[in-house]
Amino acid sequence: MTSLYDYRTIVVGTDGSTLAAPTVARAAWLATHDDADLVIVCAFGGVSSRQDARSVAALGADPRLGQLPGRAAASAAIAAAVAVAQEQSATISAALLVEAEPAAALLTTAEERGADLVVVGAVRDTSIADRLLGTVASDVVRRAPCEVLVVRPRPPEQLPAPPSPT
Repeated sequence: MTSLYDYRTIVVGTDGSTLAAPTVARAAWLATHDDADLVIVCAFGGVSSRQDARSVAALGADPRLGQLPGRAAASAAIAAAVAVAQEQSATISAALLVEAEPAAALLTTAEERGADLVVVGAVRDTSIADRLLGTVASDVVRRAPCEVLVVRPRPPEQLPAPPSPT
């Protein structure tokens, strides 16, 4: 029988999207549960050649998917992620702005920090670009030096009902 162990360091990516908050919340909950350090990473910068292949002109997609265009936008995404993690009472050991492609930023940080788990968000996109080039989540899953948890958006029927007006 395999023995399970608690995570010591969890790395989570954020891009400020609607999926970022639930992804960070899941990572923060796990960090709190396992008394692990949480490292939040946000990639920013220019468009890479890989992302350029996904450009609007070529395939009708956003060329910077998962990567914020500048330090200001990345700082705002990190601040929002830190707030979400603090709501879960997680121990945040670092909140990093990394000038790199998102997958590279997560993988490098996981390696440098000796992460036991990387948490990424992923939407179910079946576009031709994603099938040909892959996604941040698929890159991380293939190349991570540790376990990877992929957080997917919940279908509307699984979301909690809004509170009724009184």
